[in-house]
Amino acid sequence: MGGFFGIVSKRRCVSDLFYGTDYNSHLGTRRAGLVTFDSEHGFCRSIHSLEHDYFRSKFEDEIDSFIGNQGLGVISDTDPQPIIVNSHLGRYAVVTVAKINNIKEIADELLAQNMHFSELSANNINQTELVALLINMGKSFVDGINLVYRKVKGSCSMLILTEDGIIAARDFLGRTPIVIGQKDDSFAVSSESTSFPNLEFRRVRDLGAGEIVRLRADGIEVLQASQPHEQICSFLWVYYGFPSSDYLGVNTEYVREANGYIVGQQDDIEADCVCGIPDSGVGMALGYAEGHNVPYKRAVLKYTPTWPRSFTPDNQVRRNLVAKMKLIPNGAVLKDQRVVFCDDSIVRGTQLRDNVRTFFEYGAKEVHCRISCPPLVYGCPFLGFSNSKTDRELITRRIIEDFEGGPNNLEKYATTDTPEYKRMVDEIARRLGLTSLKFNKIESLIESIGLPKCRICTHCFDGSSYMAQDVLEKQQES
Repeated sequence: MGGFFGIVSKRRCVSDLFYGTDYNSHLGTRRAGLVTFDSEHGFCRSIHSLEHDYFRSKFEDEIDSFIGNQGLGVISDTDPQPIIVNSHLGRYAVVTVAKINNIKEIADELLAQNMHFSELSANNINQTELVALLINMGKSFVDGINLVYRKVKGSCSMLILTEDGIIAARDFLGRTPIVIGQKDDSFAVSSESTSFPNLEFRRVRDLGAGEIVRLRADGIEVLQASQPHEQICSFLWVYYGFPSSDYLGVNTEYVREANGYIVGQQDDIEADCVCGIPDSGVGMALGYAEGHNVPYKRAVLKYTPTWPRSFTPDNQVRRNLVAKMKLIPNGAVLKDQRVVFCDDSIVRGTQLRDNVRTFFEYGAKEVHCRISCPPLVYGCPFLGFSNSKTDRELITRRIIEDFEGGPNNLEKYATTDTPEYKRMVDEIARRLGLTSLKFNKIESLIESIGLPKCRICTHCFDGSSYMAQDVLEKQQES
């Protein structure tokens, strides 16, 4: 997915920028970048790969070389960032959290207008550079950002470091979050409110969907008000979000525990203990333990000293190996136990299948699995939440195609408790070797989040979503 952090201050801001960006590290695995601006020295930028190391170890030796009272940091799951631009709007740097599905279409349009791309990564167009080119076509930053909203099919939130503060623009439908923090002499903006407490920022507010603001050290200027339609990604609470982060005022860990409590209350199996698959399954397991009145035990543990989450190889075989190496079963807890394992989701199922086999090898009598979200039946067109290249990599879609001979009747399989849904879930359990498997209901997930369903994107579960272009067309018609 990716995350970013920006700060504008009345004093040197590099230390806060470094640590604030680091608190977004769990959101991305590919690249990281920092940029600062100083009126005398201009822009200073550095970009590193994170595929084999931590953010901190890549950047800590360079911190003293950054100068200025304002800057941006980004953790990217896609292209190298930030991009530095010199245009009719002035000099600026830009970072994005985006998924642009029509990037080739937009690029061809820009090339036909005699524009060029210079920031190629592995011979692919850098989507942040494409966003910068669209911004440059506007008469102002607001005009250019709105052109991005109109053109991009997918999602795009951004931070722009100018010579006069930071411009923050949240995705038109608010798929991804942006939160503002403040302390006496500084304003910060981040994908994660977790960035704020240890840097002594207090959370001020979230940007609304499509809202654009300019941050200066002495205040916030609203350049464009938010628009009424919003579909923030529900997977933030299920998987992406750090437990202490809030999105639209709703805490991640609170939602995970509420999910587990509801699932635990509704469950009818007999179990000896419950365990969460680290990290994002732990909150659900704590809630399940309370809701089902079974003890919480750490039957599997995550080994973090030498297996950072950021190390995610492109090769599927190596990804499976890394996933296995991170999780260590605790045989003393597993032996002769009927264990319920809580996890955030099932994408391909390969990691969970291997885990289940290992749990039985270590003596578990029964291995039940409870998932905090509904089955992932639809691929996400808005965020890159997995390395899947096609929907067919989803275990649900493979099973549906085996049953139907193609991607047919998806709505029936996505609807809880239909015969098709039950058949699919039973087949997932069989293929993964589970004693039993249950997914959270979409109604329960929405209840746990506590926001109206119309404000939450649940596309990957039920296919219900709309594009920014559809909203803009309706607004123009009215």
